Order: sequence, then structure tokens, then C-alpha cells
Amino acid sequence: MKECGVQSSMFKKMLAFALTFCIAPFAFAPDAFAMLTAKANHDHISVDFFYNGSAVSVKGESEPGVDLVVKITAPEGRQKMRKKGKVAGFLWMNVGDIVFDHTPNLYFLHSTRSVDDILTPAEQDAHLIGYRSLEKHIAVEPAFSPEEKERWFDEFVKFRESSNLYALSNGKIETTLTDKGRQKYALYLDWPYQASPGGYTVTVFAVKNGKVVETAYSHVKVEQTGVVKALAGMAVAHGGLYGLVSVLVALGAGFGVGMVFGKGGGAH
Repeated sequence: MKECGVQSSMFKKMLAFALTFCIAPFAFAPDAFAMLTAKANHDHISVDFFYNGSAVSVKGESEPGVDLVVKITAPEGRQKMRKKGKVAGFLWMNVGDIVFDHTPNLYFLHSTRSVDDILTPAEQDAHLIGYRSLEKHIAVEPAFSPEEKERWFDEFVKFRESSNLYALSNGKIETTLTDKGRQKYALYLDWPYQASPGGYTVTVFAVKNGKVVETAYSHVKVEQTGVVKALAGMAVAHGGLYGLVSVLVALGAGFGVGMVFGKGGGAH
């Protein structure tokens, strides 16, 4: 019986040690239970016949006193850009394609302050925050020197920004303190009609002392519906029929416009 009691005592000590080992990291980590939240109000955008973009907001809560970075991205893929050059010494023409691999079709980055002021370069690179970090991440074909890669990447970014698919800003995120001492934040932005159907990831970073201390995620899904979805499916599955329908629709629209203007001309 005495041996049994000794074993029981040893088991209790080992159990207490194990529980202490598991709980201690949480007891001495003040940010372990900090709850950074993120929610996109328009997490499902329907693209119908009259679609011309949408409005999206990202809201949530964070610990007070932290800076915030909101990044919205499409999945990485291969993006192409036409390369223009002189032919015969004076004609500007397309002379080939430049391919940007591991590159998102859409990249929005909004922060409470300039990311260069709140994040170290190493942290920016680790989380793909900012154009320079994105440039380091992507691969460009054909291969260029670092200077040429930077130049063509800048041209690519300008083109994407002109298409409303790339954007950087600071100061657009609104923050307020709650009665419970939490920090509420909200970002309002226009969702471009140029963004293709698919899934987009919203990543919110809480930043303190030059580093990312918390991360939260949300999602936005853009999906074709109705006639637009039917036509897109027809284009993939029945290309010939889609072409015929497109011609008939164009002829019908032209005929309708002709009738309207014909009647208008007769009235005069």
C-alpha cells in the first residue's frame, strides 16, 4: 500500500508539472489573448448584367495603440504585359511579352500610417507588404538585371493602378476606442468592376514596435450570376454557339438602335 501511495504522489507531481509547462506560456504572454478581428461586409459580390463594381468595407477590433495594415489580394498567378520597343529605328511596336510569375491580379494595401514608418523592411518582406516586397517575391521572364526588373515592375504597377487593380494608401483606416478599451477600425473602399470573378483574401495585420504581432483574415468572393454566368459558361463549353449568340445579340442591339433613331428622324 505504501508503494502505491508513493506512485500516486509521483503521478500527481508529474501531472502538476505538465500542466504548469502547458499553461505558463499563456500566463506570461500578455498578447496571447489579444483578439484582432476582421470582417468584410460584402464577402459575396454578384456580377450580373448591370454590374459596375461594388462597395466593400473591412471592419473589426484590435488592441488599442497598435497600427493596422489591411491587405486584399487575389491568388498568385502569371500576369502578362506587352513590351514595346523601336523597330527599324523609329516605329514603336509590340516586341514581345513580359511575364510576371507569382503575382496577384489584385493587390490593395491600406495602413494607418506609412508602412515604412511602422514596419521594418524584414517584416514587410516576410508578409509581402508593399510594392518593393512584392517585387522581390515575383519572378520575371525573360530574366532581367535587377535594375531592369525594377523598371519593368514599376511599369506593371502603373498599368495595374490605372486599371484600379493595384492601390496603396495610408490614413484611410478609421479607428475609435470603445467603452471596453478596445480599438475599433473600419476601412471603406470601392471594389473595381475590373476584378475578375474568384476568391480574394483580406489580411489584417496588427503592428507594434516595427513588427506584426497579430493577424486576422476574411474573404471576398466575386461570382457571376444570371445571364452573365450563362454566357460565360457557354463561351467555355460551346464556343461556336457563344459566337453565334454574340452576333445575334449585336445585330439585335443594332436593329433596336436603328429603330429608335429612325423614329426620331421621322418626327422631325
